This record gives sequence, C-alpha cells and structure tokens, in this order.
Amino acid sequence: MIGDLTILGKAIGAGMAMIGALGPGIGIGLLVSGALQAIGRNPDASGNIQTNMILGIVFAEAVAIYCLVVALIILFVL
Repeated sequence: MIGDLTILGKAIGAGMAMIGALGPGIGIGLLVSGALQAIGRNPDASGNIQTNMILGIVFAEAVAIYCLVVALIILFVL
C-alpha cells in the first residue's frame, strides 16, 4: 500500500516537472516562425537571422532538458 502511494507520488511529480517543457516547445515554434518570416522579408540577412535563431533554440531547449532531468531524478533517485 505505501509502495503504491510512493510510485503514484513519483509519477505525479515527474509529470508536473515535465509541464515545464511546454514553454520551450511553444517558444521554439514562435522563434522559428518569426525567423522564417524575417528571412522571407529580407533574404539578404538570412545568415545573421539563422545564427540568432539557432542560438535561441539552444537556450530554449536547455530549459526543456532541465525539466527532463528533474523528472528523471524524481522517478529514479528519490
């Protein structure tokens, strides 16, 4: 009985930790959309826009990776 509640608590905690991955997912979509629109309006600046877009994706993805790490710690370590 107590083991079942522990497993349930871990699953709920890991699920709540992964809610934080929604923000970076939406942010990356908006970032790429904006970059594609900017490149469509000014193709000459595509190199600079693409560089900034890739950096933005990396930083946003780091937040999602932190959420995943916290969820895995909750599931397998605690």
